[in-house]
Amino acid sequence: MQSTQIVLRQRPVGAPNAETFEVRTSELPDIQDGEVLLAIRYLSLDPYMRGRLSTAKSYAAPVEIGQVMVGATVGQVLATRHERLHEGDWVVSYSGWQTHAVEQGDMVRKLDPSIAPVTTALGVLGMPGMTAYWGLLEIGRPQPGETVVVAAATGPVGSAVGQIARINGARAVGIAGVPEKCRLLVDTFGFDAAVDHRAPDFVDQLVAATPDGIDVNFENVGGSVFDAVQRRLNPGARVPLCGLVSHYNDTAMPQGPDRLPGFLSGLLTRSILVQGFIVDIARVSRATNFWTDMPAWIGNGGVTYLEDIVSGIEQAPEAFSGLLQGANTGKLIVQVS
Repeated sequence: MQSTQIVLRQRPVGAPNAETFEVRTSELPDIQDGEVLLAIRYLSLDPYMRGRLSTAKSYAAPVEIGQVMVGATVGQVLATRHERLHEGDWVVSYSGWQTHAVEQGDMVRKLDPSIAPVTTALGVLGMPGMTAYWGLLEIGRPQPGETVVVAAATGPVGSAVGQIARINGARAVGIAGVPEKCRLLVDTFGFDAAVDHRAPDFVDQLVAATPDGIDVNFENVGGSVFDAVQRRLNPGARVPLCGLVSHYNDTAMPQGPDRLPGFLSGLLTRSILVQGFIVDIARVSRATNFWTDMPAWIGNGGVTYLEDIVSGIEQAPEAFSGLLQGANTGKLIVQVS
């Protein structure tokens, strides 16, 4: 069986471009006992992947030159030598950017398409949904009447954060990059308010949307957006630090005066908690509740999700570049076949 694969050609300096990846065709090995042959139907595109293109020290090893680009996938079993998996079964795996893969059966998770569309295993019922759930509830700990702010709010993590905040009785304020996305936050996702960070009066909008300050800032973006938000943090505020997408393509430290001492002083005097987290850590303590709560919220309309699906594995590099610039709305997925 041959697999069409997208591999890392060279490490990008700044934003990934047409030279970053290349397409190749590889012959897959025959499956052995305990293995399955998968036809990849959908692959996930996520901001964290930018970090995997770099050799900088991180929580996960970088993708090597010539290696298939990593990522979560949903596929179907074409052939099996595993006792609990059968031909035609839908599974989620981490097979990366390719059309077919051989995987250990114990390393994939079987999906039930009757419960939810299989693509949700890459979004609201997958890593992004769990990231929102655990980061907000374990670190953010929103209380009724508090104000929760989240940037990149129309993405799969941000949109879930706002809706979970409201389920827990808090106000949800979303930050997005264009007026259309701001309207989507209020009209579709049920946020209490939305702010356009590209608007000339962004700071004034943020102040108006958070008259009582900010109690939880679920941080996805960094940069000038975080700079404006952190000035509104209340004493005792919590900041789950999930991502810094505005910096992922940086090639040097930002220019300007060193404001770190002032920032740290503000954290100290206002007793603000900032905690970075990686979602794999979350699986240990809250996975059971996630699998109970999130499907129920989807079923009763408490959580709504959107998917942005592009067709063809060859579209993955361009779509990934757009993701890092905020071009998508909802969970970005590539339909492979």
